[in-house]
Amino acid sequence: MEFRRLGRSGLSVSEIAYGNWLTHASQVEEEQAHACIKAALDAGITTFDTADTYANTAAESVLGRGLAGQRRESLEIFTKVFWPTGPKGPNDKGLGRKHIMESAHASLKRLGTDYIDLYQAHRFDHTVPLEETMTAFADLVRQGKVLYIGVSEWSAEQIARGAALARELKIPFVSNQPQYNMLWRVIEEQVVPTCEREGMSQIVWSPIAQGVLTGKYKPGQPPPEGSRATDQKGGARTVEQFLRDEVLTRVERLRPLADQAGLTLAQLAVAWVLQNDNVASAIIGASRPEQVQENVKAAGVKLDADLMQAIDEVLDGVVERDPGLTKSPIL
Repeated sequence: MEFRRLGRSGLSVSEIAYGNWLTHASQVEEEQAHACIKAALDAGITTFDTADTYANTAAESVLGRGLAGQRRESLEIFTKVFWPTGPKGPNDKGLGRKHIMESAHASLKRLGTDYIDLYQAHRFDHTVPLEETMTAFADLVRQGKVLYIGVSEWSAEQIARGAALARELKIPFVSNQPQYNMLWRVIEEQVVPTCEREGMSQIVWSPIAQGVLTGKYKPGQPPPEGSRATDQKGGARTVEQFLRDEVLTRVERLRPLADQAGLTLAQLAVAWVLQNDNVASAIIGASRPEQVQENVKAAGVKLDADLMQAIDEVLDGVVERDPGLTKSPIL
C-alpha cells in the first residue's frame, strides 16, 4: 500500500480507502461485510469511509464492529453529516449546529471510537449560515472529538468560502469527497484548482463508476443478476447514468489498454484517478473480499502518458465534464 498526505495537513491516508456506502447493512450481510473489512486491513488499507446516512445509520455500526480490536491509532476513520437520519424530523438533517453536534456524538458511539479522524459535510447546506456550520465543526475540533474537517460534493465557490472561514477559525479544512472517474470529470475545471490553492485534497468516490468501468455491463444486454444495477434499494439509481450502449461500448474498447498495462479494467480505473496529484485516496466498496484484493493492486501503479492519452481518445465524446453538475440539494 502507498500513502499520501491529505492536502497540506499532517494526516497520511492509504491511496485506496475502503467505503461502505450501499453495501454494509444493505446489500451485504454483516458477516460478509466483516470479511471485506478484514480483507481491506490485510491489504494494508488504513483509511475507512462511511456516513451516518448509509443504511440510516446502520452502516456506521457495522463498520465499528468490523474494526473493533484494531489499534485505533493505526486507522483513519472518516464519516459524514448532512442527509436525513433517524425518524427524519425537522432537525434530523442539514448542517445546523444542533444536527451537527448530535450527529457527531451518535457517530462516535456507533463507530466505537473517541474521535473521528475526518468529519465531512456530506453536501452544502443552502438553508443554514455557513458561519454556523463551520463554528460547530470548529467546536468539535477543539473538543478533540474531530481531528480534521472535510466536505463532499461542494462547488469550487463553496469550498473557497469554507476555507476562508476555516482560516479565521484556525481549524484544519483539508479535503473534498467528489465523484470522480474516467467517465465523470466534473471536478477538473474548477474544484481541483480551488482545492490546490486552499491546500485540500480529493478523496474520490465511484472510481470505477459504480462497476461500469469493470466491464461487467455489456452493450445491448441486461445487467447481470446481483449487480448494483439490479439493486432497487438505491444502487440501480446510482449506476443508471452510465448504462448507455455508447458508454458501455467505449468501456469494452478500454480492455486491450488494460491488458497492455497488465491490469484488470477495475485496476486501470482506480489507478487512473490516482494519477491526479490532487487525489489523496480512491474509495472502493466491495460485496466480496476478492473485490478488495483485486482493486487494491491499483495502489502505486503509474500509467504512462501514452496510455493516459489512449484512454482519453477511447472515451472522447462520452466523458462528463460540466462543473455545474456538482451541486447540493435544498432539504
